[in-house]
Amino acid sequence: MSHRHDRPANPGRRDFFRKTVKLGAGAAAANFLPELGYNLMPRALGAEPVKVGILHSLSGTMAISETSLRDVELMAIEEINAKGGVLGRKVEAVVEDGASDWPTFAEKSRKLLQRDRVCSVFGCWTSASRKAVLPVFERLNGLLWYPVQYEGNECSHNVFYTGAAPNQQIGPAVTWLLKNRGKKFYLLGSDYVFPRTANLIIKAQLKAEGGQLVGEEYTPLGHMEYSTVVNKIRAARPDVVFSTINGDSNVAFYKQLRNAGITAHDMAVMAVSVAEDELRGIGGGVAEGHYAAWNYFETVNTPQNKLFVDKFKSRFGKNRVTDDPIEAAYFQVHLWAQAVQKAGATTVDAIRKGALGQEFQAPEGLVRIDPKNQHTWKTVRIGQIRSDGQFNVVYATDSPVRPQPWNTLLYPDRDCNWDLGGTVTRKKA
Repeated sequence: MSHRHDRPANPGRRDFFRKTVKLGAGAAAANFLPELGYNLMPRALGAEPVKVGILHSLSGTMAISETSLRDVELMAIEEINAKGGVLGRKVEAVVEDGASDWPTFAEKSRKLLQRDRVCSVFGCWTSASRKAVLPVFERLNGLLWYPVQYEGNECSHNVFYTGAAPNQQIGPAVTWLLKNRGKKFYLLGSDYVFPRTANLIIKAQLKAEGGQLVGEEYTPLGHMEYSTVVNKIRAARPDVVFSTINGDSNVAFYKQLRNAGITAHDMAVMAVSVAEDELRGIGGGVAEGHYAAWNYFETVNTPQNKLFVDKFKSRFGKNRVTDDPIEAAYFQVHLWAQAVQKAGATTVDAIRKGALGQEFQAPEGLVRIDPKNQHTWKTVRIGQIRSDGQFNVVYATDSPVRPQPWNTLLYPDRDCNWDLGGTVTRKKA
């Protein structure tokens, strides 16, 4: 804090010269950091920190997945601060627990925006939590950075979506399974908006690509008794179980499926919410041979990923793992920092404008924020689970895929385009 009232009204020539030299040296020290991708200015004396929010479930059924996102976002902030912060100011995080409860998420987001005055929030996992906070962000003109794959059908000026859109995960996974594992699909999900909307997309795709639906089942978040569901699956004899189960229910499902004697050789489970972090609880040996579709796996072979994994394990322990939402939570903080630097300000409107078109060499590869829909270009990957809880990548696109928030089979005439004011309906030719 500056104490100007303690200083002489007319500082002497020596004091003035000393201050000038200090500022000049600081400016000369500012440099471009290629590993982070943005310019950092010298820290201003006494500058107030730039406050951001972190809002994830640190308790309840979703804590198995979300706690690590909190951890890695704090790690990214530490990296940024170690290099001088943003706009010469330290980044300060205010952490809140959504407690796997959607009204709590809304309450905490309101606190972060109104009381804490954060300029952005990194948060949520489930679409239910995102849907709960969205009206708050739109009403108060806040900015949410959302790091998890989702069902699409949404574009908001107040959200940057850094996880996969359906065409970057669900769609390619269905096509790959039809070609490699069979035509008969059993859909199993948790009972909320993401699984139900994802399965609408899958059913439309099965119809278009020659697949067959043999069963569909939903269980509450936190559900632990899957013996009845497993018996239904056995009776339906699918080639594929497409799972959109979320949270710690995955531990119960995979273990009870294996205890029933059903292995990946009998039928493949393709998951879009099970990654390395969840496999720590499930056990690689239990889920071995099954699949997951993501944009990133810990085994991705890029120089950036090696540094990321080494730093993460050094920071949190060698038994900790990285995964797709963790990686997206990490790189979105750096994208945010780049946006602030470009904007030269920390207002929501300035950050939003600065973020459009931003690129970053993330651990998964190059990512880019699409300026027309605020979603992220990402590489698509499918991995097969190994006994050690890691993945062998069995499919990957050659380059990042453009995000399409609105599924073209269900909504052929809808798209997002900020140039035209938001979600638009295209006129048929």
